[in-house]
Amino acid sequence: MKYLYIIFVMAAITAGCKKSTLELDNPNQITTNTYWKTEDDVLSSFGATYSLFRDVDGGYWGVRGIEFSNGRGDDFFIRNDVANLYQLSTFTNTPDNGPLNSFWNVAYRAIFRSNQILENIDKVTTLDAASKAKYVAEAKFIRGLNYFNLVINFGDVPIILKVPETTEQSFNAKSPEADVWKQVISDMTAASTDLPLAYDAKWIGRATRGAAVGYLGKAYVYTKDWANAETTLKKLTTAPYTYQLMPNYGDNFIVTKENNQESVFEIQLSDVGGTDPWAGENANQAIGVTTAQEFAPSEVSGWFEVSPTDKLFNEFKKERTTTGDLDPRMYATLAFDYPGSTFYTKPWSSFKLLFGFSSMFKKYQNYNQASELAGSSGAGNYTSSNNERALRYADILLLLAESMTMQGNTAGALPYVTQIRTRAQLPALAAGLNQTQMMAEIRHQRMIELARENQRFYDLKRWGLLKQELDNSDKVGKQFYVAPKFDYFPIPSNEVNSNPLMKQNPNW
Repeated sequence: MKYLYIIFVMAAITAGCKKSTLELDNPNQITTNTYWKTEDDVLSSFGATYSLFRDVDGGYWGVRGIEFSNGRGDDFFIRNDVANLYQLSTFTNTPDNGPLNSFWNVAYRAIFRSNQILENIDKVTTLDAASKAKYVAEAKFIRGLNYFNLVINFGDVPIILKVPETTEQSFNAKSPEADVWKQVISDMTAASTDLPLAYDAKWIGRATRGAAVGYLGKAYVYTKDWANAETTLKKLTTAPYTYQLMPNYGDNFIVTKENNQESVFEIQLSDVGGTDPWAGENANQAIGVTTAQEFAPSEVSGWFEVSPTDKLFNEFKKERTTTGDLDPRMYATLAFDYPGSTFYTKPWSSFKLLFGFSSMFKKYQNYNQASELAGSSGAGNYTSSNNERALRYADILLLLAESMTMQGNTAGALPYVTQIRTRAQLPALAAGLNQTQMMAEIRHQRMIELARENQRFYDLKRWGLLKQELDNSDKVGKQFYVAPKFDYFPIPSNEVNSNPLMKQNPNW
C-alpha cells in the first residue's frame, strides 16, 4: 500500500511567534505550539516531505525531474515543445530556466521539512527511544538524498542543517562540493545505522536501511573512494539483505511489479487523492505523475515530448543473446520496428516516428493499455501510478563491480557483471579482462541497463567522458556543449538575485 503518500496533509509548518498573554491560539491554525504532539503528526510530516520527490514541477522523480536529469545525456532527446526543457537538453539554457528554479526550490523545501522533523521530534513525548531514533534516521535519509541530487547537478550548494529563525538566517553561501558530499555521507551513514530493514506492508516505500547503504555506497563511488564504496555496496549482496535481480528485466518498470526484490528505493505513486496532477500541494492534487503521458506518442493521447537517440538504439544491438536474439532489455526499454511489434496494444505500423530516430521509450510507459489518457488505473487526467524505481539492485551490482575494477580487482568484479549479463541472456565474458576492458564493459552495461533512469549524464561526467561521448552521438544540441560550464547547472537566477550571499557557478 502507498499509505504514506495518502496521509500527506501538511505543506509546511510555520514557526510560532511571541504572543502576549491576552492573545489566544487560533484552533484552526497549525503552529509549532499545536503541532508535534503525536506520532501521527510526525507521520504526516514525513508524508509531506516524501511527496516532494514526485512534485510535478520540481521533484527529482516528477515529470520535469525525469526530463531534465535524463535530457542532457547522449541517449536522450527532448523536443522543443517546452522551450525550457529543450534548452536544457541542447545546452542552450540560461540561469533563469524555470525547471531548474523549481528543482532547486523543491529540493530545499524537502531539506527544510527534514530539518523541521529533526528539530521538533523531541517534542513528541509519546515516542520511545527506538521510534525516535528511527524517525531521525529517516529524516536524515531524505535530507541526504536531496543533497545528493543537488550536488550532482549544481556542485557547490548551501548546506542548511537548521530551520532559520530570522530572514538573515535564510541566506546561505555555497559550500564546496567536497563538503556537500561529506554531508551526504554523514546523513546516509547515520540513516544506515537506525533505519529498519523493512516495514509492514502499509508503509512500503519508506526509506530502509538498505536504501541508506545503497546511497552511501553510491556517494563513495561519486567521490572515487573506491575502497569504502566496495565495502559498503558489498553489504547489500549478503544477509541480512535479500535483494536479487528480477528474473524478467522488464518487470522492474510496470505497475503490477512494484516494490519487488530488485527495488532498493522506490518513489511511490498512486492514482488517489485529487484529480489534478498539476494542482500543487492541496486536496485537489493527484498522487501520481504525468511522465508516461508526456513520453507517449500522440496516437495514444501522448505529448511525444522525448525520444531515445539512435546511439542508444544501436548500443543495444552491439551484442546478441546466446540464442542469437536482441538483448531482452532492448525490447523492455524501447518500442521499435521488429516482427510482431506492438505498442499500447496497437501494431507498430500504427505509429509514426517524428524526430528522425528509430525508437520510442517503452520503459515506465503503461503500454499494456490502449492509451495514456486515463493514466494507469483509469483515474483520468493522464495520471500514472507506475512507481519510479529510484535505486535498483542492478545499479548496486554495477557500481560494486566498478569500485572493485578501479582498484585493479577485475576478477572480483566479474561475478557481479556476470549477474547482469546472465539475466540479459548474454554469453559469458572471457576470463582475464584487464581494467580498461572491464571498465568498457561496465560502461556499456550501465548505458543499456539503466537507460531513462537518471544515470547516463552523471555517469559520463564522473568518468570524464562527457565531451567524447556527446561528440560521438546523434544528440541534438551536442555542438553547444562546453566543458566545464555545462557539467553543472547554473545557480537559478532567482536564488542569486534574492540571496546576497549567493554567487553564480563558474562560467555562467
